[in-house]
Amino acid sequence: MRFDELIDVLKELIRQPSVVGAEHSFFRVLQRLLEERGANVTWYDGVLVAKGNDPRSAHYSAHIDRHGLICTGPNEFQYAAFVAGSRSDLLGNSVSEQLMGKIADRFGSQPVMAYEPWSGAYRGAGTVKHAYKCEFRNNLIFELDGLDHLVAGTPVAFADRLTIENGRFSGQLDNVLTAAVLVHLFRLNFQGTAFFTAQEESGKSWRYLLEWFRRFGNQKAANELIVVDTSPYPDTPTAEAQHVVLRNCDANARFDEATTTRIAELCEKLGYSASFKDEYIEQKNAEANQEGRPPQSLGSTELGRITAASNGLVLGTTLQIPTTGYHTMQETASIESCRAFLALLLENANVRP
Repeated sequence: MRFDELIDVLKELIRQPSVVGAEHSFFRVLQRLLEERGANVTWYDGVLVAKGNDPRSAHYSAHIDRHGLICTGPNEFQYAAFVAGSRSDLLGNSVSEQLMGKIADRFGSQPVMAYEPWSGAYRGAGTVKHAYKCEFRNNLIFELDGLDHLVAGTPVAFADRLTIENGRFSGQLDNVLTAAVLVHLFRLNFQGTAFFTAQEESGKSWRYLLEWFRRFGNQKAANELIVVDTSPYPDTPTAEAQHVVLRNCDANARFDEATTTRIAELCEKLGYSASFKDEYIEQKNAEANQEGRPPQSLGSTELGRITAASNGLVLGTTLQIPTTGYHTMQETASIESCRAFLALLLENANVRP
């Protein structure tokens, strides 16, 4: 599967900034890599579409945005996903204090870099000093060293590079990891369609994808879509108890049973273990209920949102790589899981490298 070449793609992409709401420069890098691999690339609002010679043979989608900051005033920086998603009192709905507290502790002393969102031009480097919740705006405010020259609207990415150690990839993998796999598919003679969507972390990516299917999808039958992503687990043994993660549903909708069953059968055929994330969460919620703890949400995915809103136009399932260290700079995935993930995408599309 030319796996070393996939690692090269991942190393290149993980160093390119792609802050949620400021993904344009990353799209430009993707376009070059995809066209070098023979794909026909078209750029729409919020989604880059790469096609082979048989575009309806498979539809895969990965979001390409990652968490970062946005300059909102003189030496003032806020969490970009909250701003892009209009999820603070200043811009719309409030963000839960619990979520803010979790995020605030994740990025202490983290190196950051500012960039021009369209071209990707470098605008300076700095480090995170402190993050706190502003009681007046009900949003996270970051204090940075070294970037007080920036103007409002400038994105600031967490500086990152890929680490490979003990059979695992580590870095800000969500969701550059599966995006890199979709790019690599075209090196392996994939002839279907790959979507790369913006603003998934702010809950907007499914709208861009649905608009594409409304314009260009098969209007006479349901369009099958497989959305790929990472899936968080609390520790390494739990994450590596399976090669890949499937779902029957999320908090928004049930997924297509036939597609989910086919992917599960492909796992069995190729000798890879798979688990269902919704079943895992339901088991944990049953344990929490017995212990008097609050339940965990089933989660909200791009596939669930588009299924719920498309009125049958788009159906499908998810295929995910289990990870630990969710939404940190040390998110970790087993290389063995990544190999299984790539093999399943090839088998599903009947690709013989």
